[in-house]
Amino acid sequence: MKKTVVILTSFLLIASLLCVNTFAISAKKSRADDVTANLDFPKFETGDEAFSTYLIEASTGKVLHADNEFASAAPASVTKIMTLLLICEAIDSGKINLTDTVSISANAASKGGSQVFLKEGERMSVLDLLKSTVIASANDAAVALAELVAGSEASFVKLMNKRSSELGLKNTAFENPTGLDDTTTNHYTCAADIATMSRELIKHNIILEYSSMWQDSIRNGEFVLTNTNRLVRYYDGCNGLKTGSTDKAGFCISATAKRGDMQLIAVVMGSPTKDVRNNIARQLLDFGFANFGLYSSPEAFLEKVPVTKGKIREVGAICSEFTIVVPKSCISEIERVYEIPEKISAPMRAGDVIGKVIYKFGGSQIGFSDVFIEEEISQIKYFDVFGEILKKIFCV
Repeated sequence: MKKTVVILTSFLLIASLLCVNTFAISAKKSRADDVTANLDFPKFETGDEAFSTYLIEASTGKVLHADNEFASAAPASVTKIMTLLLICEAIDSGKINLTDTVSISANAASKGGSQVFLKEGERMSVLDLLKSTVIASANDAAVALAELVAGSEASFVKLMNKRSSELGLKNTAFENPTGLDDTTTNHYTCAADIATMSRELIKHNIILEYSSMWQDSIRNGEFVLTNTNRLVRYYDGCNGLKTGSTDKAGFCISATAKRGDMQLIAVVMGSPTKDVRNNIARQLLDFGFANFGLYSSPEAFLEKVPVTKGKIREVGAICSEFTIVVPKSCISEIERVYEIPEKISAPMRAGDVIGKVIYKFGGSQIGFSDVFIEEEISQIKYFDVFGEILKKIFCV
């Protein structure tokens, strides 16, 4: 009789605690707030002239300098950043392969300016055409690849403008894949949009592999390709990306460089000479590396969190990755504040967010990363509890 009373009482007590739980699924995320107001961000100044200049950190997109960055301008061969992006995406999708052989059209062979002197009917691999476009800024090679990807130069231009819209570029329009602008009337972009394109392009390792080369060759070594970007040879850490110049555009560049774990993208539009362009790009990169650094907190396991109403008593918690660009002097003073509940209640799914890690500088929040659970937590059922009680009573 006493055992029966104990069983029923225990069952009712446990049942009263087990109410049905609903829960919302939260996507794991981290966010670096705009901390310009909280941190002492240095300013870039140069005595050299350019139509517009722009500097960002690539992994975060953080803007470190901007001057006239949304003003439209002719980009010359910097256009090929979008051309190369579409080619790389076609390679990634399997639409074309680096080993494919391309028969050069009359249209491609007719392109002037920077070129590798392709002849109509000549056959060349996608890889050699890609190298020619990346390293030597060859207009004929760029058009040959464009025709391979889209069937015609005109169709490829439509893809360029479509991809621009997908990337959210607001001040960009293309008329050709080369940047030749003797006859163009609606071919333009801006420094900010070029940085966005560049940031997307350098996600493809093959681009940095070849854009960081000073020289290579095609046609079995008979034709030497020399990089149009002199910074690759003379600037420490420079790994790309694309130069351009025409009478209409002046001298332009999107220069990329990496030191340590920080990759920078510097854009210069409308410089009066090649030397001025390169000097401004160098100054921008120097400014970025000298004054800024990455504060990074990788994804990491935290202490286990107690669980109520679950089939398990505790669950592992994980803090998502967090990265922010800050002045170098601030990195050592960034603090972490953990906002994690003392316990959580089942049911929950793997990846559900249960708290945050707040990152602060000088008492002000500069960002956060979510804390999520590593495995699913099933809610314990009435009969699960009752079974455990019976086991404990009759197995004494």
